[in-house]
Amino acid sequence: MGLLDGKNAVVTGSNRGIGRAIVEAFAGNGANVWACARKETADFVADMADVAGRHGVAVRPVFFDMADAASMARAVRSMRSDGRPIDVLVNNAGIISENASFLMTSSDSLERVFEVNFFSQMRFTQYVVRMMTSSPAGGSIVNMSSIAARAGMPGQLGYACSKAAMETATIMLARELSRNNIRVNAVAPGFVRTDMGLEASSEVIDDTLSSSVMGRMGEASEIADAVLFLASDLSSYMTGQVLHVDGGGSFLNG
Repeated sequence: MGLLDGKNAVVTGSNRGIGRAIVEAFAGNGANVWACARKETADFVADMADVAGRHGVAVRPVFFDMADAASMARAVRSMRSDGRPIDVLVNNAGIISENASFLMTSSDSLERVFEVNFFSQMRFTQYVVRMMTSSPAGGSIVNMSSIAARAGMPGQLGYACSKAAMETATIMLARELSRNNIRVNAVAPGFVRTDMGLEASSEVIDDTLSSSVMGRMGEASEIADAVLFLASDLSSYMTGQVLHVDGGGSFLNG
């Protein structure tokens, strides 16, 4: 018996890394998943079909650009037409920008990162919450933050600030949506062995790992397990929390 048996979940940024691991973890625990990605590829469609077949659940790829409001609205209408309630939303999609000092960071770069990492996430959450509130069972929302939200990340002002905004939104939404029996939490990963995680410079990675208790990068599956916990009834008395999954970095740094 899985932790999410009979539940229906939406996961953004599902095509690789942490998002892909979340889809696998959810499907392996009995959830049907709308796996959202920006671009349709034959490999991704085949991969999601394989996940569905191995776990005996429905995994439906959904394609839209987080920065394209019209595309997002069409995707939401498509999901609504499936006739299934949404029990879980994982706001995992996100981007980082090229490393640059504050004085060399353009407003266009800041706006792009905030559009994808924050504004579009809030827009998408509004759509999904309207479907969640139609069910008295409520639901669970898990936002993806980062250790950068509190510890900062050299050369990534926009990314760090956009993740800090997601943490504040997590608290605000937890307060507002509790009346609808919807819990809202966040996961803040440390450095994870994904394509995005490895884009950081070796100096930044080494400095971060040296300041963590465990002294190693995390695996995508370890972050997915934390998301699974917050999505499931095992965390039924948790809302408005940011769960740091960072190898002890936040502990060591106070």
